[in-house]
Amino acid sequence: MLHIGCHLSSTKGFAAMGRQALELGADTFQFFTRNPRGSRAKDIDPADAAALRELLTTHRFAPLVAHAPYTYNPASKDENIRQYTKEAMAEELRFLEALPGSLYNFHPGCHVGQGMETGIVLIADLLNAIVLPDQSTTVLLETMAGKGTEIGGKFEEIRAIIDLVRPEIRHKIGVCLDTCHVFDGGYDIVNDLDGVLSFVQKGGTLLTTWAHLSFATRLDDIQNHRFKYLYHPLTEALTDEKPIFEDRLYQGQALSVAVNLPNDIKQTKRSKKSCARG
Repeated sequence: MLHIGCHLSSTKGFAAMGRQALELGADTFQFFTRNPRGSRAKDIDPADAAALRELLTTHRFAPLVAHAPYTYNPASKDENIRQYTKEAMAEELRFLEALPGSLYNFHPGCHVGQGMETGIVLIADLLNAIVLPDQSTTVLLETMAGKGTEIGGKFEEIRAIIDLVRPEIRHKIGVCLDTCHVFDGGYDIVNDLDGVLSFVQKGGTLLTTWAHLSFATRLDDIQNHRFKYLYHPLTEALTDEKPIFEDRLYQGQALSVAVNLPNDIKQTKRSKKSCARG
């Protein structure tokens, strides 16, 4: 079954996001765990969390996705940055136990000159330190474009991280397929979507839990109208009688999709700068 949602602001609380999603006709949504530029996470209001849980159950929502701030870099060569990232992500996983069964999505990070292999090991080390076998939240590694020293621009890099995760927590690790990132990274999902998705599943390469339909996140994409060529094939795939994403990405199980139109250019630029510093 395919679930469709979008990104919502948590400014007015959990229950408010749920009500807004209902108004939009969504049955899932994504929100930031804290300010995307990084700051102290807001304390949870137990009553507010309970109200959202009731709404989700009543209206049969799919799992929600909490997105980590862009400033985290578990692959940093700076030990202080890695420690901050570890502590913040561990805090957010504890926070999400108030919304059982949620998904927690993060950008793998940048190796900033240490080399891809070193960066992959550092990311796996972080996951091995903070993920618990009995937690209710599944942690998602987001596919990236592979710009600069970004890790996750190739599906094999995501697979390599997962392979280093302890077997007893591997069932708590998933993948977020960001369409703009993979397109920008060289995977031709416009003209050969079937081929790319077949490659993803070949040999059990990845088990995709969440697809992020991000049609343009860079200013030059919008100025050159590049996003139009990505937008139409993917929206057609979602409404086609042949459920491309459902059948191929998640092996017949439920797949959630967040739709993100090009409205956050400034934040994306901040993300790339913070990764370059880390």
